[in-house]
Amino acid sequence: MATVHNNLSTYDSSKVPNARSFRFGIVFSEWNESITTALHQGAVNTLLAHEVPESQITSWAVPGSYELIYGCKKMQQQDVDAIIAIGSVIQGETKHFDFVCSAVAQGIKDLNINHDTPVIFCVLTDNTLEQAQDRSGGRHGNKGVEAAIAAIKMAALSK
Repeated sequence: MATVHNNLSTYDSSKVPNARSFRFGIVFSEWNESITTALHQGAVNTLLAHEVPESQITSWAVPGSYELIYGCKKMQQQDVDAIIAIGSVIQGETKHFDFVCSAVAQGIKDLNINHDTPVIFCVLTDNTLEQAQDRSGGRHGNKGVEAAIAAIKMAALSK
């Protein structure tokens, strides 16, 4: 497991570009709301900590992770420099997990290939609720923090 010995919230702030002039979009899933709310808050707090004005952060909710693709596609039509797609898919008893995870990953990959606004993949694909909690503010930190740093770096790269 990639995060077994890592805290997702730990990073070297000296390696993060100045983000004051960038505009960010966040599209987050309402499904597994306690997880996605924590990820969203981690991303927003990190952007604010890097001096992004609150007025330059736009957040939209979509029903589930599958809908992140369309939400991000619409967000790419807004005046933003990078987008963070936030979701949480937890393994169940059926193949639904596999289909949703694959479609969302492919859809976000396609948005990155076909458009100039980078979309950061912040979709947890965990086997258990405990694993999701560990990565949304628990013992492994908050993947939303990592996604916000990636968004800042990608916004700087695209300028």
